[in-house]
Order: sequence, then C-alpha cells, then structure tokens
Amino acid sequence: MALADSARGLPNGGGVSPAAGSGGAAAAAAGSGAAAAAGGWSSFPEIVELNVGGQVYVTRRCTVVSVRDSLLWRMFSQQQPGELPRDSKGRFFLDRDGFLFRYILDYLRDLQLVLPEHFPERSRLQREAEYFQLPDLARRLAQARVAAARPAALHRDGSVYADEPPPPPLLGYLEAEPLEGGGGGAAASAPSPTASRSPSGGPLLTPSQSLDGAGGRRSGYITIGYRGSYTIGREAQADAKFRRVARITVCGKTALAKEVFGETLNESRDPDRPPERYTARYYLKFNFLEQAFDRLSEAGFRMAACSSTGTCAFAPEQGGPADDKIWTSYTEYVFCRD
Repeated sequence: MALADSARGLPNGGGVSPAAGSGGAAAAAAGSGAAAAAGGWSSFPEIVELNVGGQVYVTRRCTVVSVRDSLLWRMFSQQQPGELPRDSKGRFFLDRDGFLFRYILDYLRDLQLVLPEHFPERSRLQREAEYFQLPDLARRLAQARVAAARPAALHRDGSVYADEPPPPPLLGYLEAEPLEGGGGGAAASAPSPTASRSPSGGPLLTPSQSLDGAGGRRSGYITIGYRGSYTIGREAQADAKFRRVARITVCGKTALAKEVFGETLNESRDPDRPPERYTARYYLKFNFLEQAFDRLSEAGFRMAACSSTGTCAFAPEQGGPADDKIWTSYTEYVFCRD
C-alpha cells in the first residue's frame, strides 16, 4: 500500500488537495505520471540548481527524476516549483549532507555505484540513500559494508586476498613453530624480532602499516594550527576581548589523525585520502585548543615544538572603535608519538 506523499517525507506535503475528491486525485496522479514519463513538468527549468547543506550543485532536471518513486522524483515531478523550499538566491534547498550528495547525484546520472578506494563514509552514504528513497543504492552500500567487514588476509608481500583462506604462519614473519625432533631449539620457537602483528592478534602488516612495540600504536607527527585574533582597547585589562579561534587545522598522516580525533575530524576538504597518505586539509569540528591537546595527550602524543607569527592593526581600519587594536596570529603546535 503506497503512502501519501506527506507521509513518505516529501517536503511541504505535496499531493492532491482533499477537496479535489478521489476522481480528481486519480486524474492528477495519472497526469503527473504521464508528465514524468514524457520527460518533464514544464514548470521546472531544464537546468536545476540545488543547495544541499550549503553545497551548490547544478544538474539537469532529467537527472534528479531518473529514479521513479524516489524523493527527488516526487519533488521535481509531483510538485510545482513554488511548493519547494529555496535559499536566498532561489536555488532549491535540501537540508542534507552536501558532501555526500555528490555520490547520490553520480548514482542518479547512470545508476552505477563508483566510490573511491578508501571511502570511510559508507554507512552515512547508506543513510542518505535511504532518505532519498533509493533502495537499489542502499542495498549495494549494505552489501559493500558487509564485504568490507570481512577480515582480509595479507600475503607476505603485503597484497590482500579476501576470498581464500590465509596460509599457515611463515617462519620469520609470524610465530615460528618448533621443528620436528627439537631442531632449532629456542631460536626456532621464538617469534621473529621483525614480526608485526596487530594488538588483537590480526594478520601481518606491511612495513608502512607496522605498529611500534610499546602499546601497539603507530608513531608519527601531527601538527595543529589555528588562526586567532583578539582586540585590546584603551583600557587594556578591562576591554581585552580574548582569543577567538576560527578553525583548528590538522596536518599529518590520515590514519593518525583519524585515530586521535575520530568523529570530531572534518574530512570534507580532503575526503578520499588513503590512510597511509598525508594531508594538510583536515580541520576539527570544535574550536577549543585545549580539547585538541587533551585528545593528543590521551593518545600518547607529546608537544615537540611550536611557532607563532602575529600582526597588529588599528580597529578603524577594520571598521571598529578608534582606540582599539586588533591582534591577529597564526600558531602551529607539533606533536610527536615515538
């Protein structure tokens, strides 16, 4: 039994007025279906501008209505343009994840799912697919998550194979087995000093993935940077407006940054970076330096160095009071874990 448009999450309700009666509803449904099949509702422009969570997308209307019975299909074939919410510049507005919508739009173009090799947002993208009522895309993402959850074995050279059982442990790489007849003694039974196993006893890691021996954590550096400003007025002690931090940036290896900051890390400016690559485009979702320092300390990092530069300008040049001075600084802190 099909749900009414308003019950299925269509913005601003939609559908046919109750006053039209059942005959009018049937006629309207038939007319809208015919219009969609014919390729468009004349009230909508051929080129559609969408504002999705602050990200602007420009596409053809036939793309957004390519999957019948989806949310976008109903919005752009069952409703009039005046019934849909718009932003201040007249774009159709959707209050969803603007970064992930690009994969939704890619799917609507050719009904194919193509994601980057290292894509950490599968579960969130599946949620977006369910919201936009794209069942085939949601099903593919669910299958991909199940496949990714299977433990993948690694060959001795570091290549991955997931569809065949792992080989027995190799001498010199994992724990060596005693030789028959006692040959080899303690040297044969002791694990190799070059062995690399995960803290949970997982498969062999490649050299670039190796963990340190103390605590089983990766060593490396993370640089925290921020641009701050504060204003000092005529009465410096009374009128000082203290540090204002606009954004805290994170530079370093992707895997380390995600380990330390987890869900508080904003990856929207560099979303497809592999875990063993470096980035300087991440930033944090909070603006408290001490919170960042606490997370780094809890992860075993210590501050190794810091540097700062600053400039001063009179407030009138910035539109402020005549006697105020605005100080602006950029500071970086380098943290290390051995």
